[in-house]
Amino acid sequence: MGFSQLTFLWTIIFPIIVLLYYFFRKKYKEQQVSSTLFWEQIMQETNVSPYLKHLQRNALFYLQMLALLLFVLALINPYTKTKEISGEQVIWIVDTSATMLAGKEQSTFEKHRKEMLSLVNAIGERPLTIITTGNEPKAILRQETNVKRIEKAIDELEVTYEEEQLPKAIEMANAFVGDLPTTIYLFTDAVSRSDLPVESDHVKWIVKGAESGLKNVAITRFAATNANGETVALLQLKNETETNQTVRLSFSDQNGEELLEKTITLKSKEEAAYTFEALPERDALIAMIQVNDDYEEDNSMVTMVGSDPYQIAVGQDMHKLVQIGFQSLGLDVKIVPDGQLKSLKDTIVVTNRTELLERKEPIVLIGRNDETESEVSGKVEVSEDELFSFSSLEDVYVSAVYPPFENFKTIAKVDGKPLIQRSPKGDIIILTDIQLTDWPLDPSFPLFLWSVQNELMEGKTSLGIFTPNERRAVALVPEDWSIYTPDGDYISSFEQPHEFRAPAKPGFYVVRSEEEEKPFIVQLPQKERTIQDGTSFELGRVLGGQEEVRNESLAKWIVLIILLLLVIEWEVQRRRGFAN
Repeated sequence: MGFSQLTFLWTIIFPIIVLLYYFFRKKYKEQQVSSTLFWEQIMQETNVSPYLKHLQRNALFYLQMLALLLFVLALINPYTKTKEISGEQVIWIVDTSATMLAGKEQSTFEKHRKEMLSLVNAIGERPLTIITTGNEPKAILRQETNVKRIEKAIDELEVTYEEEQLPKAIEMANAFVGDLPTTIYLFTDAVSRSDLPVESDHVKWIVKGAESGLKNVAITRFAATNANGETVALLQLKNETETNQTVRLSFSDQNGEELLEKTITLKSKEEAAYTFEALPERDALIAMIQVNDDYEEDNSMVTMVGSDPYQIAVGQDMHKLVQIGFQSLGLDVKIVPDGQLKSLKDTIVVTNRTELLERKEPIVLIGRNDETESEVSGKVEVSEDELFSFSSLEDVYVSAVYPPFENFKTIAKVDGKPLIQRSPKGDIIILTDIQLTDWPLDPSFPLFLWSVQNELMEGKTSLGIFTPNERRAVALVPEDWSIYTPDGDYISSFEQPHEFRAPAKPGFYVVRSEEEEKPFIVQLPQKERTIQDGTSFELGRVLGGQEEVRNESLAKWIVLIILLLLVIEWEVQRRRGFAN
């Protein structure tokens, strides 16, 4: 703290004059009293509370002295020193993923919001850009200097539940940096230093993370299917804490009717899968756990249950183990000559004939009849995809693969080459022959086929499963469609199938037109079902920019106190009477 106008210190003479006046003023006033009858009672009251009586008699003096001293203090202009953010411009990257809702007394997101509001003054007149994360990062403010607009933008920030996709947001931030000295604030929960670009010598990173020690127990996987008049569900739970956790698990349908309740104990750091059979047939199931943790968004999960599954038709040239794999799931599987596969309706076709990819119905292509395989070696690497929810391919041996399809999404690789792909309309492509692997001997094989069957059934029984705010073309005829919650609350509308955009909040929804209705599910991305210890640090430094110290004047606050004292003085004088 300091003073910038010490030349006005001479004004201290005014409160000294007032003080001397009160010392030498006449202290008693002669007053004729007609009777001393109440003298003894008055003296007793004075002796009981002498300090209060003194304060009452001299209240005006103390108020005037305090006002004068504060007036002198305001003239010499006291100030506090505050550091402004270095660099010529400031960029904030704000993580809006679901894990930002984790927290003990308040969420990480709200803690960061308060921190952002407190940093607004430290920015000074530097332009501020705010970027939010997600699959499509957005710059909600660009080179803004207006404080009110900045504060309004901060207040309007919301969690979008999308996966953070930090590299995309960082790439957008780098586009704003250019050659200007820049300070980039990253408001997130946890990030590694190696994830931040440090090659620029005029960019400084300041990372604000979540608090450490957050506890979490999560539902990581959930799927269900109908078989023989009942529902079978697979559920995976993960305990990320260092202690055993007791979890109350319940299943309910989309109408809220509870179907099953069970108590489960998870060991420290345990990840366990459970199978539940003989559940009542429903169109959808909601799994929910009640546990004492710091992140609630991953304590529930919804899955669609197929009530009218496709039939499975395996091409005659397919290996016998493919048929056995599907039959082990309790499905009706039939062997069909290759020439008849194209004419089948409402059937999942399993074949190696690439020309059948033109079918409207789903295809599982295992191998290719139009290409030659090439040898590979090494471990299988899978992506974060729902097909691998219950199956791990790390121990599967693959000796050869076929060339991949262009414009198909690769979800598993071996030796750097595509092994499993997904076509734009949802076909599953396995670029090897079963006899070229030991996959059928691995427990993951029937579980993978079960996941494939569930995914390909989605287009028949529902609109499918989406991530928050996901944009995707859906299998609907062009007309007026509206999205609603199960309670009938309106969400949004669209006309063309490619205009569909899923709601932000995970849950069960329906899409309706005048003639048709289809349910669908919005689920948290898999990465948003686990939390990490918070990390906060600074990285890099700004060359060409400088960290400035700004003097924040306290005079305006002192003036407000003086005005308040003047009001109090006026009230004291009014009560005593202006004549006195």
